[in-house]
Amino acid sequence: MAATPSDTDALPNGPLAGSAVHVCVDMQNLFARETAWHTPWMGRVLPRVLHLAGAVPERSVFTRFVPARHPGEGRGCWKRYWERWAEMTVDRLGEDMVALVPEFAALAPPAEVVDKTVYSPWMEPGLETALRARRAETLVITGGETDVCVLATVLGAVDRGYRIVLATDAVCSSSDETHDAMMTLYRQRFGQQLEVATTGQILHNWNLSELTNR
Repeated sequence: MAATPSDTDALPNGPLAGSAVHVCVDMQNLFARETAWHTPWMGRVLPRVLHLAGAVPERSVFTRFVPARHPGEGRGCWKRYWERWAEMTVDRLGEDMVALVPEFAALAPPAEVVDKTVYSPWMEPGLETALRARRAETLVITGGETDVCVLATVLGAVDRGYRIVLATDAVCSSSDETHDAMMTLYRQRFGQQLEVATTGQILHNWNLSELTNR
């Protein structure tokens, strides 16, 4: 078993510049509350994500997965998907369920919120626009789910050449088995493009004085 990194351990590729951006994936009411997509241990990682986001709210971007409004909307497999998950459409759930959980909604602004209608946040321009505005070259990624939307966020960032640091104690899934499998995959198959670290380790290595001195 690999050793768990200490909060004071250096990151493999060195410290994080103040210009790094925290991308928090889909920490929303529709996953936090008792819905068909409830992620039971989102509440367990929420304090660590909040600790990180609260330290750098102006450098945080929150993505939100916005369901179809009506059952059967969408193209191709997404049409079938929203027929299967009719109960999770906006008309059935209500707008409030799409919102970030209150702890994160309170940080925006200065944090920014970017909406998406598919798993990947890279299919629409909002995330890249937010990152360009912040001159980001490094992304710290948290949120859920480890094996779905976090995966899509990570792979898109890899393809775009960002340095990526995944917060191992601040990602979650509704499936323990596939969460564990994905953490193994991240560590073993993406060693050149992806660093894994705890939130404490990330904050210890993030040069936040660059932000306060501006």
